[in-house]
Amino acid sequence: MTDQDNKAISRRNWLGAMGKVSLGTGLIAVTSHTFGAGRLPQVKATGNDMGARVYNIRDFGAKGDGKALDTAALQTAIDTCNKEQGGTVLVPAGVFVIGTVELKSNVTLHIAAQGKLLGSADGRQYHASDAIPLDIGWTMNDGNVGLIFAANAENITIEGNGIIDGQGAQFRSDTKGVLPPAGITGNHRPYHLLFYQCKNLTVRDISLINSAYHSVRVCLCSYVKMEGLYIRGKVIHNNDGFHFIGSTYVHVSNCDVQSQDDACALFGSCKFVTVSDCSFSTRWSVFRFGGGEAENIMVSNCLIYETYGCPIKMRCSPGSRFENITFSNLVMKDVTGPISIGLGTAKSSVNKVTDTPGIIRNISFNNIQATVVKPVPLRGSEFASKYNPGEIFSCITLNAMNDVYLENISFNNVDVTFPGGGTAEHASVRDVPKVAGEYYQIGIPPAYGMYARNVRGLTLHNIRFAMTSPDMRPALILDNVQDATVNGLSAQGQKNAESLLRFINTQDILVTALRVLTPVTNLLQAEGSTCANIKIEGGDISKAGKALVVTSGASTQAIRLRE
Repeated sequence: MTDQDNKAISRRNWLGAMGKVSLGTGLIAVTSHTFGAGRLPQVKATGNDMGARVYNIRDFGAKGDGKALDTAALQTAIDTCNKEQGGTVLVPAGVFVIGTVELKSNVTLHIAAQGKLLGSADGRQYHASDAIPLDIGWTMNDGNVGLIFAANAENITIEGNGIIDGQGAQFRSDTKGVLPPAGITGNHRPYHLLFYQCKNLTVRDISLINSAYHSVRVCLCSYVKMEGLYIRGKVIHNNDGFHFIGSTYVHVSNCDVQSQDDACALFGSCKFVTVSDCSFSTRWSVFRFGGGEAENIMVSNCLIYETYGCPIKMRCSPGSRFENITFSNLVMKDVTGPISIGLGTAKSSVNKVTDTPGIIRNISFNNIQATVVKPVPLRGSEFASKYNPGEIFSCITLNAMNDVYLENISFNNVDVTFPGGGTAEHASVRDVPKVAGEYYQIGIPPAYGMYARNVRGLTLHNIRFAMTSPDMRPALILDNVQDATVNGLSAQGQKNAESLLRFINTQDILVTALRVLTPVTNLLQAEGSTCANIKIEGGDISKAGKALVVTSGASTQAIRLRE
């Protein structure tokens, strides 16, 4: 070996030197021993990396053995990162058991691919956040406990390909009145992630497994991104996926959610929201709206499957307003419902004072393919569900009442196959309960395809209703509907049923390009003395034995039929 070779620095020695990183600074600790005395001066920390350092929780005492409690180590790492102008708190490979932890401003919590934060099964390890009130205006005192929470923070991120496991089954008791193994229940249970009045919030790429409550609860936050999340929660009755309350500029994309309760609830004044390219399955609803002023919301390019509680459900009580909301490019496979909009006159638990009527207007549904089924046990759920008659026999429901109307509701390019099974007794119902709570509370709807009551400005364009077994109910019922256009409706009917269509006290209706797909006894049954200006023009109604039946004071003069 030559002198020149002796003086050379080997690649192995160089990599060894590069691997010596100063804790908390990220700077390479270059020593005279590494390169030979006097070869290079020692590099000193200059603070140039403030706000970009990596804080490994093992360096703060975390064990990661799945047994030791690592809450304090994780919290200390977060506090240090926050104090030093932010950076990344790293959860490396290992299983780290934690209780309640607070995430703070300018901190990115990165969970490595083989890292797991495991919620403690001991309920004493969780505590409420004093900064998060129980009543924020649109919720029902749903608790303020988080496994990880942030309040009044900004520029926070949770990311990585790791896992947050809430051990939710430990918080469920199968015996009423008996505490679960964790020792806490109800609103004392922790959410996976709880955020309150945060700005610039991002959660991406992580797996959220078996929460003790909702997986992601976002309250009064702005500029929120939820990207690439994998959520699984079917171990407790109210395992929601996302629960947004009064939040703005919210964007959800590329998420896969299987939940026991609402998969993506939007309560309160949620505005400027997009949900796209996601898949959902749940026992209850996917998109659930309740209270407040929800507006400027777009849901697109989503797959909804095995959902046995109505994929799209809106409940608007006095003092609330839902406006400018669009659903487009949705596939619904094996669902009940599938769409229910209710505008009620009774005060709700979130709007207890006002008598101002609620408002629902400018809602559209575009390019939707749905297969409706009778509900079955939810796959993967750890307990059985009971189903109501209105869930077993369901349809698209637009339901307002008294002097309150839905306004400007449109359906374009919608194809739905229903399971059938409705009887003549189901079809005979005229006194549909005037309630706008859960969609099944009106009982078994008298239509198999769509029941619309108290709607002004209804548009149905290129709609197809089919059934997999006989159903004696009409395909479409318009009850006290004003100003409706039905263009290109194709529907199956039943030979011995009353009619394919039923219009009750309905005015200013234009039906064009109607196609009767199977033989029916009667095309249209008009009921009520206020029916007026109903026109049916064009299409193929050759399979209808009789075009028109009028009852309950309706007049043939109110209907004009032109083939």
